[in-house]
Amino acid sequence: MKIIIANTFLKRFKGLMGKKDFDDCLVFTDLVGSTIHTFFMKFEIDVYFIDENKIIFDKVTLAPWKIYKPKKRAKYILETKKNKLKLKIGDCLNFI
Repeated sequence: MKIIIANTFLKRFKGLMGKKDFDDCLVFTDLVGSTIHTFFMKFEIDVYFIDENKIIFDKVTLAPWKIYKPKKRAKYILETKKNKLKLKIGDCLNFI
């Protein structure tokens, strides 16, 4: 499994839109906001919201064509195909 970093406007804008499948992890950095959407996506994803200490503080599974806004602003957002990772709220991620 690869970790793909979306650290430019274009990479963050494109995200997973239009992909038929995805077996890696996509990490969004340099965020302007934490609201995400699954418009133009073809599969469910797990989304992990991560704070400045690299701790997961929120997790949601989203079907295509949904919008979600966490209760606080994330420093990083990690997206994977549904059930790909077994991470939970409170886990610390050292790969970011």
